[in-house]
Formats: sequence, structure tokens, C-alpha cells
Amino acid sequence: MSHSGPDHGQPRSRRNEKGRERNRGARTDRPGTSRGFSASAPAQRKRRADPARLTAFTVLRAVSRDDAYANLTLPAEIRRQRLDKRDAAFATELTYGTLRGTGTYDAILSACVDRPLAELDAPVLDALRLGAHQLLNMRVETHAAVDETVALVRSEIGAGPSGLVNAVLRKVSARPLGEWTERLAEEGQLSGDDALALTHAHPAWVVRALRQSLRLHGRGQQLEALLRADNAAPEVHLVELPGVAEESGQHLGSAAEAGATVSSALEGAAIFRGGDIARLAGTREGQLRVQDIGSQWVTRALAGAELATAAVGSPQPERWLDLCAGPGGKAALLAALAAQREATVLANEPAPHRAELVTRALSAVSPEVWTVRTGDGRTIGEEAGDQGFHRILIDAPCTGLGALRRRPEARWRRTPGDLSGLTALQQELLDAAVGALAPGGLLAYVTCSPHVAETVIQVEDLLRRHPELQLLDAHEPMRAAALPAGRELLAGGDEQAGTETARRCVQLWPHVHGTDAMFFALLQRPLQAS
Repeated sequence: MSHSGPDHGQPRSRRNEKGRERNRGARTDRPGTSRGFSASAPAQRKRRADPARLTAFTVLRAVSRDDAYANLTLPAEIRRQRLDKRDAAFATELTYGTLRGTGTYDAILSACVDRPLAELDAPVLDALRLGAHQLLNMRVETHAAVDETVALVRSEIGAGPSGLVNAVLRKVSARPLGEWTERLAEEGQLSGDDALALTHAHPAWVVRALRQSLRLHGRGQQLEALLRADNAAPEVHLVELPGVAEESGQHLGSAAEAGATVSSALEGAAIFRGGDIARLAGTREGQLRVQDIGSQWVTRALAGAELATAAVGSPQPERWLDLCAGPGGKAALLAALAAQREATVLANEPAPHRAELVTRALSAVSPEVWTVRTGDGRTIGEEAGDQGFHRILIDAPCTGLGALRRRPEARWRRTPGDLSGLTALQQELLDAAVGALAPGGLLAYVTCSPHVAETVIQVEDLLRRHPELQLLDAHEPMRAAALPAGRELLAGGDEQAGTETARRCVQLWPHVHGTDAMFFALLQRPLQAS
């Protein structure tokens, strides 16, 4: 719609005083009404993307196009762009925040685009998501969020879509996030878990799964707290491998001097909230490394749990097995603990490239302690021998719903259809481990998912298939492995809720324990009759 001039009723010129033509932009004060002209002439518009936004966009494209993981792609891209600390932090929040909020941002963008989002070119949609996150969930000025995103589009995609991106983002900026979600929930008649899914940027099926698990573990009123924790910026957890440095705790001490906070829950752990991990002492040698405290905790619990009397008297050294070892974090900690107990560890990984990662992860520990096997874990009986393994860790492939802070794209990548294949594999791995377990030996079943189909139900089914197994109370070795503050964290929740199986297993939670939502069950094979 054209605007009349004040004197002659003629359409207002689109040229400025220098004769350059201006493009028309969307109205921001009254969305849906007639459009005015953009404030800047083409020559004045920014055409180059700033490095931080370009970094985030590049990672998003890798995630969308190649199914890449942001936590693996982002650090390399930050180094490639040579971002300073401030820009690296901005790029990190922009990347993770956009990935976390994708479903909610897509719902808002759908209300602002005159065609289905599926008809947009994938790079354009990723750019719109980046812009939406800046407008709705970051402290970025509206003009900067829009102008910088449009510049990114011009630079990386082309001038053609820039007008669309400009118009759509100005519509997005018309309301704050809360108003958008309230409006969309009302228009879609959403309630209950569906409304929570939109508000907290989780797929509805994930919200329902988390609610079910919380109820089973006596925390039925904590769903929104968990959803908020999933959307919080993840902390970096550190572990110092025990017994590998010249002095115990020396690398944690250096990390503390660099700003890390030594964990009050678990020995050998720390929390690092900023800075370059690679610059910390011990990281280059693999003696200090990144590992979630929940992963450290369950590994220490298995290593420290008591074996049955006859198993203790079996030929030394004890034989330990990490059945699903890639990429090697738990295997390295397990091997360091094994070295202190004169035990040995077999680390199994089916994928050759991941088996190489396991080998590198284990390199900080004496090679006399460990061996890496590249093979299908379901055939592990070939390596068990007559004695079997005294301690077996199964950190099973799973949906990863317990690590949504660290892998935000997983919530949109996973579907309920993934469960059938994963639970079948988990069952086969468990059966193989039972066959390889020494009399009196311990089997730790671990998942980074709280979904009941992958946790409690899987354990109940295992006990039905192998009624000779004894399900131990996993809280006892978890408490024994913890510092006093960690023991306090394990308490809480309704101890009478759920099934007997659920009460004997440990479910960690981000909003309670500050860890990934790790599940830990501990089973023991009975001693053979004499």
C-alpha cells in the first residue's frame, strides 16, 4: 500500500536525497498493516556476518544437514573463527539456545510466515531460528538481532531471501516469548503436557515420558523444575583420573586456581563455568578431562561395590569389562580405579573409529591395565573365558533424554519410534553380559535416559529372563562413593513411590543432583553351588 505525499496526493518516492532506492520493510509497530520503507539505503546495509553469529549458523547447518552433534562441532568452529572469550560465549549461547528452542521457535515462525516452514530453504529456516532466539530469549536489541541476521543471510545465502527474513523477524519481535506461547496455546487449544511442551521447548512425548519417570521415582511434582533445568546452559564437569598424576589432586588444584569449583558431592570432580578447558593443566595428557559428575559417580559406585565372598577369593587380578566403552570417558576412569585395585579392564566398542577414541582416552593409564576390543558387545562371551568378568559396566545406547542440556538437538532428533530398536539392543547386551558375568560378580546397567522403557522396565524384564540374578540396592554403593554433600543429595523424594525395582535403582536428575539424568541399577550373579 502506497503512502500519499502531503501536497499532491502522489505516491511518496522510494528514492532518498541521493537518488538511491530503498526497499520496503515490515511495520514493527502494527504487524499485519501496511509496510513503510526501510530506514537504511542498500549501500548502508551490513552485508557481512559477524564471526560469532556465523559460527552459530555454521553449527546449525551441520546439525540440520549432517546430523552432527553441536557439542562436538561448536568447539572446532570457535577455534576456526578464532573467537575471543566474549564472542565464543555469545556463539555458544546462540547455538545451544537456538537448538533447545527449535520446536517453540518453529511454532512462532509458522504464525509469521505465509507458507509452511517445510517449503522454506533449510538455510533460511536455520537463520530465522537464530534470529528468533536473539529476539525472544537473549538480551539483544531488536534492531541488532534483525539487522545482523539479515546480514548473515545476505552473506551466507544470498540477497534474495533477505527481505523475507527481515519481514518475518519484525513480526516475531512484535511480542515477547510469553505472549507468543500463550497465544499459540490458546489458538491450538493446548493444555497439560502439550502446553508445557510448547512453553518449555520439549516435544510433548518427551514431557510425558519425564512426568512418568518422575512419578515412578517419587518426584511427581517436579516436572517443570526438570524442564527448566534441561534448558539451562550446561556446566562443564571435570574429572581427575585417580592415581595417574604425580600428586593426588594436583590438577584439580590447578583447575580451581583457574576458576573451577571442586565438587562437594564427589571426590576427584570439579565444575568449570568458563574458559578454555584445553589450557588447564593435565588436559593435554588426559589426566584431567571433561566428564559429567553423574557418569563419574556410577563408575565409582561399580568399582567400589562389594563382591560376593567367593568372588573376592577368585584368582587375581579381578577382570572388569566396559561393554559399551565409546568414546571412552567411563572406561578411562574405570581403568584408573582398576589400577589401584590391581584389576584389569577390557573396553569393548563395536565401531572402529570410536574404538580408536577409547584407546586415546585410556592412554593416560598404564597399558598393563587395559585392553580395547573392537567388536559387537553381544558376542562378548567369546572373551569371557571360564572365569568370566567380576565387574561389568553396560552404559547402553539409549535415547539420551537425560543429557538434553548438553545435546539440545537430541530432543527434536529423537522420536518414540526409536525406542523399539534401542530397547531391543539393550536387552541383547544385558543378556550377553549376564552370560559373561563371573559367579558372585556385579553387573551395572547404566543409561543416560530416564525413560522407564529404557530403565526400570528393562531391569524388570531382565529379572524375569534371569530370575537367578539379585537386584541390589544401588543407593548403598552410590552413597559409599559420595562425599557427605553427595550423600545428602541422594536423599529426598517419596521413598514409598513406585515399584520395588524402582526403589532399588538410582535415578539422578539435573534439577536435583546437578548431573545428567543417569540411571543406575546394580545386579549380582549368585555363587555357584559347591
